[in-house]
Amino acid sequence: MTTTPTIDSVPTTDAAAAPEDARVRNSDGAPARSDGAPDPAKPGRPAGKFLLSKVFRAVKVAVWRSAAIVLFLLAWELVPQFLLGEDTRVFLPPLHDVLLALRDAITTGELWEHLSASLTRSVAGFSIAVTAGITLGLALSWYRGLASFLTPLLELFRNTAALALLPVFVLLLGIGETSKITIVAYASFFPVLLNTIAGATTVDPLLIRAARSLGLSQLRLFQKVILPSAVPTIFTGIRMGGTASILVLIAAEMVGAKAGLGFQIVNAQSSFLIPQMYAGILTVSLLGLAVNVGLVRLEAHFSRWRTFAPTR
Repeated sequence: MTTTPTIDSVPTTDAAAAPEDARVRNSDGAPARSDGAPDPAKPGRPAGKFLLSKVFRAVKVAVWRSAAIVLFLLAWELVPQFLLGEDTRVFLPPLHDVLLALRDAITTGELWEHLSASLTRSVAGFSIAVTAGITLGLALSWYRGLASFLTPLLELFRNTAALALLPVFVLLLGIGETSKITIVAYASFFPVLLNTIAGATTVDPLLIRAARSLGLSQLRLFQKVILPSAVPTIFTGIRMGGTASILVLIAAEMVGAKAGLGFQIVNAQSSFLIPQMYAGILTVSLLGLAVNVGLVRLEAHFSRWRTFAPTR
């Protein structure tokens, strides 16, 4: 005679029979849910630990990246004071003397006068270069006949240094603002042009074939596939052009200018105001760094569509 199993006679599973303390727990000690997800009873503790770890890593990376700059500034401050003689220290003053000269230039308004003059010329020339470089670069990448016609001429001018043409610009355009803006535009134009061509001609062919299979017109193909794919490479050229616009302008302002950071550096050197000269050089370095950081932020804004697929 067989007996029908009852509820009491059904064997219990290990998970059901195990006491609460023996159940699977999360890394923070909280009981885990049956689906493997963390127990939402204490959501703050894992998030807090993760945030603290993330902040610690960010601080560690920032300290490591700035270590070389800090060591350089310490050497600039200590070497002239303790390792150089009085006669040599005149030509390489310690950092605090340079910072005092920079503070005086800021408080008197002299720095703002020269900085605004340089920025006006640089922005004007750089804007012309970006507009012309991107427009012509996209046209050359799209129309092969135009590219074969203009490439030899562009290669000729690309290999001619901008500062070598400064006397030509001065003779043709005068010693005023036009010649300085033109040489800035010339120096910034070719990095933008070449990177635009490279970005537009190296688009993944699979993307182009997929877009054409969907029936996109030539204009829509250019707008939706080629131009977005070329944005990162174009911005590489823009960053290079931005750096060139600052460097070439400073050199141009050292010849025949009455205002600007280049003029301020040369004028301080000729007047034997060495701390003021180094203050101008430091300002140029900070300006170039600010331009690069600003262009990187702008690139990140226009490249937001380049997201990575989520990991599983």
